[in-house]
Amino acid sequence: MPSSRAATPNRLYWILQIAGWTVYGAFGTVLASVFGKFSFFVVAVQAIVAAVMLLLSHLLRRHVQRHAWVQLSLGTLLARLFVTNVLIAVLSQMIIGFCVVLLLVVTHQLTGGGFPWKQYIGYGLNVFSVMWMWSALYFGWHYLRGYKQAEVDKWKLAAAVREAEMRTLKAQINPHFMFNGLNNIRALVMEDPSRARHMITHLSDLLRYSIQLNSTEQVPLARELEIVEHYLELEAVQLEERLTYSLEVDQAAMPTLIPPMTLQLLVENAIKHGIAPRPDGGSIALTALTARADLGTQALHITVRNTGHYAPTPGHEGVGLRNAQERLQLLYGKHAHFSIGNDPVLPATVLAELHLPLTSQAQPVSADPSYTSTSSSTFPFPTA
Repeated sequence: MPSSRAATPNRLYWILQIAGWTVYGAFGTVLASVFGKFSFFVVAVQAIVAAVMLLLSHLLRRHVQRHAWVQLSLGTLLARLFVTNVLIAVLSQMIIGFCVVLLLVVTHQLTGGGFPWKQYIGYGLNVFSVMWMWSALYFGWHYLRGYKQAEVDKWKLAAAVREAEMRTLKAQINPHFMFNGLNNIRALVMEDPSRARHMITHLSDLLRYSIQLNSTEQVPLARELEIVEHYLELEAVQLEERLTYSLEVDQAAMPTLIPPMTLQLLVENAIKHGIAPRPDGGSIALTALTARADLGTQALHITVRNTGHYAPTPGHEGVGLRNAQERLQLLYGKHAHFSIGNDPVLPATVLAELHLPLTSQAQPVSADPSYTSTSSSTFPFPTA
């Protein structure tokens, strides 16, 4: 049984086919009446002409589909159409002539006289021209439809490639995060088994979150902050009082959607390369504010500052940050910006900045840029 998608173009074809040849027959009737006399015989002859042309053009379509003429080169196609249209012109006049003679016999109008060769040659040339018009419309519509379908397939392929790239990058990020968490817990197992079990529960929640979001491109900023809190609790096991941190977020930014694990990766990078190598440790300050970007649009501005000095080795940049940058490029293109380097204002401080378009599940509350709330915008994480 044909599908609805296949039946729709076929139905459209028959509507246009019947309507087109009906108009052709009606136009012939008008011309015959203008230059002659309107009669039932004229109507009957034009009806025969329209029916014969409908049949022959449909047989041509069947032949075109069966032998895949749409895949031929333009030169080959034109040559075949020329021969075919000549044959249709000749065959149509033979069929129409036979039917007209039969009609004359039935209506007792047949009289003696020679065969009107010049008249039928003129009719044949007319049919030849009309069939070229029919061929142009048919193949033009088919090529246009094929072009549009190719464009749709192109975008579908691009979306599939984009989704595959996103899944590949997420698959790289999740093990990267898991191994760091396990290393932190390993140091606690022998010293404090009870606390180690508690940390394993935290790690389990984090892994469950990352697995559940494998098919999700964006999550609310508020949900991502919970993950950062869990991660900092795990890191506090190893770093203890060497780690202090603060988090300040505009209430208006809480519903904003961001790629999952983005904040966690920024914080992880700050601890791994900035805080952990220092004997005295250091601090991390994360802020997330809404700001007006170019052309008056709203944007989310995230900063992560940590004690340390940024001096990456060429060719050995962190896998996590590199993957995060690629994910941002896939999701936002030129509308997202990420940078990391030494803070131009604060000494011995590394600054990571992230600018994202402001998209949210719910319209964020408009906030005064100068407004600061110590109760709702600052999240007091337990520091070691």
